[in-house]
Amino acid sequence: MECLRSLAQLLPRAVGLPRRTLCALALGLTPGTRSVAACGRAAELLGRRWAAQLGGPRRLPAAGEIHRFRTSDVSQATLASVAPVFSVTKFDKGGKVTSFERKKTDLYQELGLQARDLRFQHLMSITTRNNRIILRMEYLKAVITPECLLILDYRNLNLEQWLFRELPSQLAGEGQLVTYPLPFEFRAIEALLQYRINTLQGKLSILQPVILETLEALVDPRHSSVDRSKLHILLQNGKSLSELETDIKIFKESILELLDEEELLEELCLTKWSDPQVFEKSSAGIDHAEEMELLLENYYRLAEDLSNAARELRALIDDSQSIIFINLDSHRNVMMRLNLQLTMGTFSLSLFGLMGVAFGMNLESSLEEMASLPKKTLQADRRMEVKHSFRPDGLGSSRGVLTNR
Repeated sequence: MECLRSLAQLLPRAVGLPRRTLCALALGLTPGTRSVAACGRAAELLGRRWAAQLGGPRRLPAAGEIHRFRTSDVSQATLASVAPVFSVTKFDKGGKVTSFERKKTDLYQELGLQARDLRFQHLMSITTRNNRIILRMEYLKAVITPECLLILDYRNLNLEQWLFRELPSQLAGEGQLVTYPLPFEFRAIEALLQYRINTLQGKLSILQPVILETLEALVDPRHSSVDRSKLHILLQNGKSLSELETDIKIFKESILELLDEEELLEELCLTKWSDPQVFEKSSAGIDHAEEMELLLENYYRLAEDLSNAARELRALIDDSQSIIFINLDSHRNVMMRLNLQLTMGTFSLSLFGLMGVAFGMNLESSLEEMASLPKKTLQADRRMEVKHSFRPDGLGSSRGVLTNR
């Protein structure tokens, strides 16, 4: 027992690892607790550490080294526990569908990829790595191998109908794909590109009639005023059209990058390099890179047609806006002319009123004569009263004379 205790104390010093690390490695080497790969990695770590100790001068590990080693172990364990999980749908050459969930670390190890290959940072990208095609089309993420097609995280994206009804038959060669006699990766790429083009075409077919109807209502000469609700609808549709034009532009640029590089076209032909018979057939006369170039050029032309249709709609919106602005300018000119006429009339009335105020006291008018008539009548009545008030004794005559005077 004492020997075992002393061995437990001397073993960490001999190997140069902390006691906790040795315990973890011992558990990793136990067949019932860890897998074979983990046991191999643990043995390799011990072997490298022991070789380093034998090859170099022996020294005791510092406290900082032990702390760094423990911190790295904890961080790796934490990263492994929070690794994202992909919902994977697998399609083989015969159209058979299987669904499963797999951690990101396990998935890229199985596919022979690296962690950065499954980040899907760009909205539209088609890249190759280790005889695999990594494809991203907005929310559609896929990995193509010579044997199968993997669709990642398809849930809550309204892809069930296309994934489980149309795509299996297309990959099995029962659909209307042009590349059905070619290897599997051609059918997979064509199916994905066709789905993307159909999605863009569907968005355009929804926007086009609504925009044309709104423009017809706004430019109608029977309506003298512009309906603000129609303008609001046109503004929203114009924004959606701009987003669609951006998506089409990104799709075209991604395909054009592949067409400009011959090496990328060669790398897209996966079966050519994995199957020797296919390589011999291609060298005999069937050029797979040329077939891939024709396939990409076909979808580039389809995207160009969609871009032209969207550009025509944009031109119609701009022309209609010019017509609306011209009508608004004419209405504004009418209002300005009416405002000017009213201003001139008001100024004329004010000017005549000012002249009347300035010269009104020196002007003769019939109104003044009509106002003086009641005064003369009153004086005559008074004279008649005086005449009738005379008495016969003669006293009143003298008063009347005096009054007349």
